[in-house]
Amino acid sequence: MNAATQGELLRTLPFARRYARALIGGQERGDALVAQALRAGLPTDVPGPLALFAGVSRLVPDSPGEHISAKQRQLLLLTSLEDLSLTDAALVVGLPLTEARERLETARHALRAVAATDIMVIEDEPIIAMDIRQLVESCGHNVVGIASGEAEAVGMARELKPGLILADVNLGPGGDGISAVQRILQEQNTPVIFVTAYPERLLTAERLEPAFIISKPFEPVALAIATYQAVSGGVSID
Repeated sequence: MNAATQGELLRTLPFARRYARALIGGQERGDALVAQALRAGLPTDVPGPLALFAGVSRLVPDSPGEHISAKQRQLLLLTSLEDLSLTDAALVVGLPLTEARERLETARHALRAVAATDIMVIEDEPIIAMDIRQLVESCGHNVVGIASGEAEAVGMARELKPGLILADVNLGPGGDGISAVQRILQEQNTPVIFVTAYPERLLTAERLEPAFIISKPFEPVALAIATYQAVSGGVSID
């Protein structure tokens, strides 16, 4: 199969960084994993645009987790967060399609058994906030508060101390979701998932770059795996 061209790598890089960060559970370690994959040389047994995802995935050993193994997390993130087909995801992680399908289905069932957490939502559009609440609750989590602006979000987080924050980036007249999260993280260490229609704009190295980003619109399973990764801290490569 053809190796990735420079143009393909550049187009894929923001999304591979998002994937690595979600997989590992942090910005710095995720970016380091992408850099390691590039230095090591990318696999040649997958199509060019998928090579960087494959390089990252294959540096992570398939260690068992409390609920979901590392390989299962990879399949969940690739198909839900990165919207790859199962066929492409199987190529990326180096599994036969039948085995990948079985592992993915088992992982999706396991997600439903994971303990719930208290989530605070930062979203300025009431209808979207309502939809997010329904999605969050359908995943078994508890929405403890919804803030529509930056100042309200900071005060609410200080009072409620949620287990996870789900934040929109653009809050309209109410401020900026990234600024709100920056202020919150100065006071408490809370996992954050950003929701945006343009995830690549958050991966420019120009300001706070979150470890967990979901693209709008998103499906319940994407929220479920992102929430699980954020709360569990990702996989270990040590």
